[in-house]
Amino acid sequence: MSTITISPKFQIVIPAKIREALKLKPGEKLHAIEYRGRIELVPVRRMSATRGFLEGIDTTVPRDPDRL
Repeated sequence: MSTITISPKFQIVIPAKIREALKLKPGEKLHAIEYRGRIELVPVRRMSATRGFLEGIDTTVPRDPDRL
């Protein structure tokens, strides 16, 4: 576990090990979400980067007659 210090300007530095694991680059954006008393940073990915992430999903589900 890494410890991060908040600067006087409320800035943080993401440890190199985490940056490398998430493949973060300078200038990328992160969503900051408060969740149950903690802060979660979620990388904002471009829509083109999500292409194919649902490959192999089962789409044979029952549908209502008025839906296609």
